[in-house]
Amino acid sequence: MADSQAVHRLELRPFRGIRYDAARVGDIGRVLAPPYDVIDDDQRRALEAAHPYNVVRLILPRADGDADAYTHAANLLQSWLDRGVLTIDETPRLYVYQQRRAGTVLQRGILGAVTIVPLDAGVILPHERVRPGPVADRLALMRAMQGNPEPVLLLYEGGGATSDIVTAVLGTPPLQCADTPDGISHELWAIQDADQLSAISADLATRRALIADGHHRYTTYGYLRDEMHAAGKGSGPWDAGLALLVDEAAATPHVEAIHRIIPALAFGDAVQQAAKGFRVHRLDDGTELPEALRALAERSGPAFLISDGEKFALLSDPDAGELDAGRPAEHGAAWWRLDAAIAAVFLMDRLWSVADGTDEVLAEHDAEAALRFVRRNGGTALFLKAPPLADIWAVARSGDVMPRKSTLFLPKPRSGVVLRTFAADS
Repeated sequence: MADSQAVHRLELRPFRGIRYDAARVGDIGRVLAPPYDVIDDDQRRALEAAHPYNVVRLILPRADGDADAYTHAANLLQSWLDRGVLTIDETPRLYVYQQRRAGTVLQRGILGAVTIVPLDAGVILPHERVRPGPVADRLALMRAMQGNPEPVLLLYEGGGATSDIVTAVLGTPPLQCADTPDGISHELWAIQDADQLSAISADLATRRALIADGHHRYTTYGYLRDEMHAAGKGSGPWDAGLALLVDEAAATPHVEAIHRIIPALAFGDAVQQAAKGFRVHRLDDGTELPEALRALAERSGPAFLISDGEKFALLSDPDAGELDAGRPAEHGAAWWRLDAAIAAVFLMDRLWSVADGTDEVLAEHDAEAALRFVRRNGGTALFLKAPPLADIWAVARSGDVMPRKSTLFLPKPRSGVVLRTFAADS
């Protein structure tokens, strides 16, 4: 990506945001959408039907006539700007974005344009690997739109001047408020004061951030920047990408596990093979999923819950010698403390002879959906505990990455609250 000899720091640049005009669209909550990568086909159609200007038409566009999907998104964006559906804020600013439910703050952060730095520079830390398909898709979209339609989510260990400024800004009237059908309120403020912006810049320069969500988008930012440089454009707004930077000390994010389904593994075989490396405890007949998940959460150390949709078994207390011998040489101790790592390598690969990350194993964040699948289709559902945030940081700081599909950070920033284009930010 960038020059490895350069001095890199965490920098969040003010920008001229693009926002919906409530006078044109009405209820702004109806034009917002979840991030593109959590929207299934049914939800996509529902969002399209909810409002003709819903942002899903930009982040998950469809082809239109002679225009491919990405070109259509770019044309649609320009059309909405021309018609005043979307407006560009007059001056560059950072935005405070807060999500609440029933008065409780779920997440609060600053929206800005984060300067793109190499992922090995120790400033912005990844915790997952990326796959080429999603990167190619987002690159085609951002190239056509010449901008960033939705942010990545970054966490940092705050408590400094930036947090104090955000707290002060919350005491002023918000720019925008919206409620979405999931019961979350979305509130937006602007930070334009030059002294405050300078203080934020100085504070963040000493810190580093963790990519909680949006690894593919962040990687895409770098590829798009490199394309612009190769085209002779020089430095410009493409050297940064839209990001929500969250002070985890102000509103600790909620992390959930992502579970697994092994369709070809019969439950009886799963129990028998797991017993070679774990203590197996079968739960009483009639146990419901919430009770079984609570039993899992109460287990200390590596532990897992498996089910065929009717019966449950807890796997705990793995054989210490076997577990120690099973750690892959390329991964450190922080990685091997993760339940997701032990599940992938020790349980699935070694005991069950199935490979995570292949068609043999499905990932599912919704525990009820995983249970319904195996009840209907057979196979075994594997439920994991959520990794502690401290363990995720430890893996990232060590230069390692989590096993694939092992974290789900909630709530996710809503797409459409603020968009960014290079033209508006020039």
